[in-house]
Amino acid sequence: MEKLMVAGGRPLRGTVQISGAKNSAIALIPAAILSETTVTLDNLPILSDVAIYTELLEELGATVDWKQDQMVIDPSCLRSKPMPNGNVKKLRASYYLMGALLGRFGEATIGLPGGCNFEPRPIDQHIKGFEALGAQVSTENGALHIRAKELRGAKIYLDVVSVGATINIMLAASRAKGVTLIENAAKEPEIIDVATLLNSMGARIKGAGTETIRVEGVDSMHGCRHSIIPDRIQAGTYMIAAAATRGDVIVDNVIPKHMEALTAKLQEMGVHIYEMDESIRVVGQPAYESVDVKALVYPGFATDLQSPMSSLLTQTQGVSILTDYVYSNRFKHVPELLRMGAKIKVEGRSAVIEGSPLSAAKVKATDLRAGAALVIAGLTVANGITEITGVEYIDRGYDHLVTNLSNLGAEVWRKLE
Repeated sequence: MEKLMVAGGRPLRGTVQISGAKNSAIALIPAAILSETTVTLDNLPILSDVAIYTELLEELGATVDWKQDQMVIDPSCLRSKPMPNGNVKKLRASYYLMGALLGRFGEATIGLPGGCNFEPRPIDQHIKGFEALGAQVSTENGALHIRAKELRGAKIYLDVVSVGATINIMLAASRAKGVTLIENAAKEPEIIDVATLLNSMGARIKGAGTETIRVEGVDSMHGCRHSIIPDRIQAGTYMIAAAATRGDVIVDNVIPKHMEALTAKLQEMGVHIYEMDESIRVVGQPAYESVDVKALVYPGFATDLQSPMSSLLTQTQGVSILTDYVYSNRFKHVPELLRMGAKIKVEGRSAVIEGSPLSAAKVKATDLRAGAALVIAGLTVANGITEITGVEYIDRGYDHLVTNLSNLGAEVWRKLE
């Protein structure tokens, strides 16, 4: 078993480079199989989720050449193949293969996906979209079977704003006959990133980033080269870590507009923020005011930053209330923070957090962002070493974490036991 060891008490100082967005990459890789020729993805994050997707595409017959932050995908020999088990069970975002394979071949058999286990996230809106496009969907032996004699454009209203459903419907609709309208669509930057790739491949998509997306289906799609946008969640995690340790960090290779909701809350607390064209400088202060935070769909405060933010809120003076309107049960990291001396009480969708110093402890990451929260908590501890298990979750979303933190002056290392 591998552990992450964190010796806190050191302010982070220096510059950290942000890699490509994980939440874009895991949608862009399957999107590439809609093409019939080679697609090149640049600025790719080096993550375990990306490695799993590489294996999935190779199982389908694609040729994948992945070197550092670049992946070249040749889907010309791709074949339709049932994938009820195996790697699809390890990866939540494997559901994007449903839309991509349905668009390319008119059929897909995909096992129900895995990933972080902090709350059930039903895919009913995905299925609703596929059925509106003319597909028949059934469940057999834990796998979804999706088939369509012909995909036809349709008007689809999402009952719940869903990034996954918005992207999956875009993928399938790109190869449907006629025009598809996706209403109440998600607006996240990753939606725009996927639409940009698809348009470069020959798709006709308008309105990405708004609540209504128009997709005019095309008969075929071709290869292209695409650079993935910076990871706003990774950037936000380092910004929070800089503030929590009272450090001085330049977070480089970011799009400041994507960080506005977090930046506003940090400034409200008393953190000094300086924005540049493609970087943000975060200067921590000796004392912080308590704040109330509401996690919402984009452009609101990101739910993926809710867990890391809870660690920072333990460092304030007073009581903060953190409410998650996206996932009601995303507080599995709280018992671990309590082990470290945090004063937190969960009430429904909200966590009431009273500022208090933390102490080192043995804790366990229960999901990706919970792991980030525990790392930040460990960095704030004045004395002692925090031991974090469940490192495999952290590796799903943060590449070069130990190296980046070490370069910023933190004392962090991996330990095998």
